[in-house]
Amino acid sequence: MSDAQPGNPLHGVTLEAMLTRLVEHYGWDSLGEHIAIRCFTHEPSIPSSLKFLRRTPWAREKVESLYLYMLRTQARNTK
Repeated sequence: MSDAQPGNPLHGVTLEAMLTRLVEHYGWDSLGEHIAIRCFTHEPSIPSSLKFLRRTPWAREKVESLYLYMLRTQARNTK
C-alpha cells in the first residue's frame, strides 16, 4: 500500500536527513538562534538532537517548519 503525497515536501524525508541539511545550511550556532533549544546550543550533535526531537513534538514541529522555510528560500533563489 503506497500513499503517494506529491504535494508534501516532508514525505519520505527522515528527521535525521532534515536535521543534517539544516546543520549544513545554517550551522549549529545559527540553528540554535533560529530554534532556541538546548540540544542546538550546548554541545550539539546529531544523535543527541535526534533523541530530543523524537521525544518532543513541539521541537520537532519547529525543525520541520524551519526545514520547509529553507526549502522555499532555496527554491526562490534558484528562479
